[in-house]
Amino acid sequence: MPFFWKPYQSDVTKFIDELKAKKPTLEAEQRAGRALLWDRQIDRGAQAEYEDAKVPQSPYVYFSRPRTR
Repeated sequence: MPFFWKPYQSDVTKFIDELKAKKPTLEAEQRAGRALLWDRQIDRGAQAEYEDAKVPQSPYVYFSRPRTR
């Protein structure tokens, strides 16, 4: 490895590092926002009912099967 080699850091990585340095609470705020919208308890009973109510989809949805008599 040459003595002048430095690891590459993109502009985006530099920007994110600077942003985190300026605002150290950023990650905690992001995690709180995620918990507010996404991290929720799942109602297993309702989930099972949704799975049972699913109707199987035909292999080719743009073609309707001819009706049999």
